[in-house]
Amino acid sequence: MNTKQLGIFAGLAGVFLFAYFVNFTDSKIQNAIMEAFYMLQWYVRYHTLACVVPAMFIAGAIATFFSKEAVLRHLGPKANKVEAYGVASTSGTVLAVCSCSGLPMFAGIYRVGAGLGPAAAFLYSGPAINVMAIFLTARVLGYDLGIARFIGSIVFAIVIGVIMAVAFRKDEEERTAAVMQMPDPPPAKRRLWQTSLFFLCMILFLVLSDWANPSQTIIEKNDGTRMHVAVLIRTSETYRVQLEKPLGQLKKGVKLVINRSDIASEIDSTPDNYRWASWVYHHRWYFAGGFFLAVLLMVWRWFDRDELGEWMEQTWGFSKTIIPLLFGGVLVTGFIGALIPEHIVASWVGGDSFLSNLVASMIGGMWYFATLTEIPILEALIGLGMGRGPALALLLAGPALSLPSIAVIYSVIGFKKTAVFVGLTVIMSTFAGMLFGWFFV
Repeated sequence: MNTKQLGIFAGLAGVFLFAYFVNFTDSKIQNAIMEAFYMLQWYVRYHTLACVVPAMFIAGAIATFFSKEAVLRHLGPKANKVEAYGVASTSGTVLAVCSCSGLPMFAGIYRVGAGLGPAAAFLYSGPAINVMAIFLTARVLGYDLGIARFIGSIVFAIVIGVIMAVAFRKDEEERTAAVMQMPDPPPAKRRLWQTSLFFLCMILFLVLSDWANPSQTIIEKNDGTRMHVAVLIRTSETYRVQLEKPLGQLKKGVKLVINRSDIASEIDSTPDNYRWASWVYHHRWYFAGGFFLAVLLMVWRWFDRDELGEWMEQTWGFSKTIIPLLFGGVLVTGFIGALIPEHIVASWVGGDSFLSNLVASMIGGMWYFATLTEIPILEALIGLGMGRGPALALLLAGPALSLPSIAVIYSVIGFKKTAVFVGLTVIMSTFAGMLFGWFFV
């Protein structure tokens, strides 16, 4: 039985044991199940169509229209290392996407022949080096954390990529040889500038459609109550919010559930430095729609029916493999999160000890954080006693990892490589948090 079959068996065994032993009459379990589906609904409503689906089309296009020679030349094992790791480790500053967008693109470039090292650097950096998230981290949590997050993200991407390439050098040589044995694609039917413009418009559509709102929200309820909140999860019936200013006897950081029917109005409370980002957010569909129409025009003028058929086939191949894993991971994350109260999490990560930083890194490696939501959540945890070192550890491990992303990474590169990638991210985040806690707190 190979590793993949063992993974399938372990998954089936886990579902069996859960269904066999869990007490479904326990109110905590019932609440956790509901929270899991609330989180899944939020993910489906606000991340799938605007984020995951466009990323699948981009991944399919990479697999269809990128020549293996070009990928091997720039990102392959024998590519110029400075170029390959430089581009891969800073991609997040350009893409500004969350992990669920970066995963399909990682799968696409890896399938075409990118080396494991640059692909792993891209996988980490894509969601980690989000410029808006880094600036908001500095504003809300402190400039020391913002700068440390930025430097750590770039360094981590390069170091993780290099270690992955060295650790699996033999496997990579065999994979590269297999890629080179594949038949050469037919000559390109478009000029380089046409292909580049096509991908640029698709990526800009993705970036704009998934643009995050940097603002806090002022909610006014039907009874006249006004509250400054960070909206963490929206479902069809409720808002899950965190108070950003005290409300009566409720302290800053308290989480509330508000029925949408009880909300009279909501407006943005945007810091002056982020008004441009908020403006883009509120007009994002106009810009995204323009790029979408540009993509359709290019498809109509530059691509033939056979190419489009192969593109759709590749896109469907990625979708049927990746999307079920993302949905399943989100469900599990929501279920586990509901069973662990926030004050207990804060008690695990107080101070700057090795154990506190390790726990913070592991929590970051399991949880799914939508872009920017990690900042108010961490602000509340710090208020409950979380050390600033563990806060950095979670910020470095969280964007690149989550239960959904780990499942997808495993499906692309297998158990051993996934285990090393996750282990490196967690261990390096742990030690980075410890060093930060010792010298900057």
